[in-house]
Amino acid sequence: MKLTIDDLTTRAHCIATDKGWWNEEPNIPEKLALIHSEISEALEEYRQDRMDPYVVDGKPEGFAAELADVVIRIADLCGYLEIDLADVIATKMKHNETRPYRHGGKRA
Repeated sequence: MKLTIDDLTTRAHCIATDKGWWNEEPNIPEKLALIHSEISEALEEYRQDRMDPYVVDGKPEGFAAELADVVIRIADLCGYLEIDLADVIATKMKHNETRPYRHGGKRA
């Protein structure tokens, strides 16, 4: 199933809401920490050279699955905050096209 960014933010937030992750007043720093934890999980999958998807007890695992979790958590947060993620991404990408090569010699 292919999703637009708008569909992704709506669906991710609806699923999270249905599963009870927004029952209490949101703690945005905690939500950001959870996004970071998914990035850390992706790093560990990469470090273990588990790039290809695999399944454990019916749950998708691996580097790509952890990156998907990052995107899902970001989409969920944007859905809650009513951020038009598609528009913000398009604006940022347009700006990034104007930036100098490697931003003046930065390493990463």
